Amino acid sequence: MARPVRAWIWPVVLGLAATLTWSAPATAGADAGAPRPAGLKETPAGLNGAHAGLKEVPAGLQEAPAGLKEAIDEILTDPRLAGGAASVVVADAAGGEVLHEHRPADRLLPASNTKLITSAAAMELLGPGYRFRTDVLTEGRQTGQVLDGDLYLRGGGDPTMLAKDYDALAKKIADTGVRQITGRLVADDTRFDAERLGRSWAADDESAYYAAQISPLSVAPDTDYDAGSLIVETRPGAAAGDRPTVTPVPGAGYVRVDNRATTAPRGAPTTLSVQRRHGGNTLTVTGAVPVGAAPVRQWISVWEPTGHAAAVFADALKRHGVHLAGPTRLGVPTPPGARPLAAHRSMPLKKLLVPFMKLSNNIHAEVLTKTLGYEAPASPGRGTWSAGLTAIRGFLEKEGVDTATLRQVDGSGLSRLNALPARQLTRLLVSVRDADWYPDWHASLPVACAPDRMVGGTLRTRMCDTPAARNAHAKTGSLTGASALSGYVKDARGRELAFSIVLGGYLAPSVKSVEDAIVVTLASSGRGRVAAVRPQAGAGGKGAADLECSWRKAPC
Repeated sequence: MARPVRAWIWPVVLGLAATLTWSAPATAGADAGAPRPAGLKETPAGLNGAHAGLKEVPAGLQEAPAGLKEAIDEILTDPRLAGGAASVVVADAAGGEVLHEHRPADRLLPASNTKLITSAAAMELLGPGYRFRTDVLTEGRQTGQVLDGDLYLRGGGDPTMLAKDYDALAKKIADTGVRQITGRLVADDTRFDAERLGRSWAADDESAYYAAQISPLSVAPDTDYDAGSLIVETRPGAAAGDRPTVTPVPGAGYVRVDNRATTAPRGAPTTLSVQRRHGGNTLTVTGAVPVGAAPVRQWISVWEPTGHAAAVFADALKRHGVHLAGPTRLGVPTPPGARPLAAHRSMPLKKLLVPFMKLSNNIHAEVLTKTLGYEAPASPGRGTWSAGLTAIRGFLEKEGVDTATLRQVDGSGLSRLNALPARQLTRLLVSVRDADWYPDWHASLPVACAPDRMVGGTLRTRMCDTPAARNAHAKTGSLTGASALSGYVKDARGRELAFSIVLGGYLAPSVKSVEDAIVVTLASSGRGRVAAVRPQAGAGGKGAADLECSWRKAPC
């Protein structure tokens, strides 16, 4: 049975709409004079932000919002945002009272804040215990050591399959006594459609591991579960001028290496680059690595992850003494009458959320989106972006999110066609708090200044030595000219606040410290008048923020 969803009423602090300081004329996206979305009601005079049916502001906290508008507006005057746009909403997480809004209805590029929507929909519609299956099946008959027929490897969407998992499946086949398979290895990836890349994903990201092709049958090279990619390890030669050693893993035989790199003198900088051209699996390695340097590891996507997974499994069968007579064939469905020989089940969804959300894994988001389509009662068996996004839209509407005010075209936020207002993200943050899966979902959000990579995630070096450290739980978002941070933080009185900050259209390399200043201001509020925390130039992340810091495979 679906959980009941509260009909949140979101009042606005009296007079706020008339006093907000806009960074553009009121006719350019302002709310003044525009009809308010259903469920949003003006605050009756004298209620100080509380509304009938919602929790009254507890005694002693009435002064908490004093100065909040001025503090946030002051932070948003940071020169790095000049000419850009900002949509900010702060609400009481328990009751839904809106404490401050700045251009709340403006639709901006949310980047990876889109994952808040996708992950919540997956937890609600698939369930926290949902697991993916990878199966090995056959229609053939075994006589002694010979299996007469084809062997089917059927993908169920698991983005956490490692080479060792395929090895375990191969061992189960060998343990049946089979040593010869007269047919082919058939890789069944028909659970999803053949559309591999998301709508309007950047062409120059195609070989990037964080924009890998989406298939229900893939292999990940690491326990970050970067499905659809491999790691290229380059070791320097013994002397300057020597050719380095380049090793792709897993499934080295699936790709071809064009090694143009060289070994540089000891102490020289590392300038290695790995590229894969569209439509193929030739990896071109250029640049230099100095004598005595540690091996350099670089991640890159493969062309056709289904074939990559099949190659890894075929190699594992060979190691276990199982010989395939025929070639590998891709994209053929498993016959209905095939009998199972081996199976692998993934970790439950609630555990997958940790690497997914902490490290902002795009492939997990897209696999879940297509899985939502496949499992949806309205479109059973349709593992497509369209069906998945339809399911997500239905979930949002049940949560009270006004889907007419937003556009979502993928699950991860990689597409620059996504458009979300901070108001709707905050509505979602408030609404899901009564779900039985909420504690696991909340725990998957990155935690400010928590040093463990699978706790702090993309926030582990941000807001340290502030009241927001180990306090703010929020999802980051980063693309060129777009940055977002949405989640929860407790103020100085212990009241939990839900917030969404979506920034766009700026030219600065990073505006992360602007987001941090707002969240630290919220964490510091609750005792007297709110004072703005000044954004620190160069703080809130290392270097440019055109990508999520975790995507660079370097400390955030």
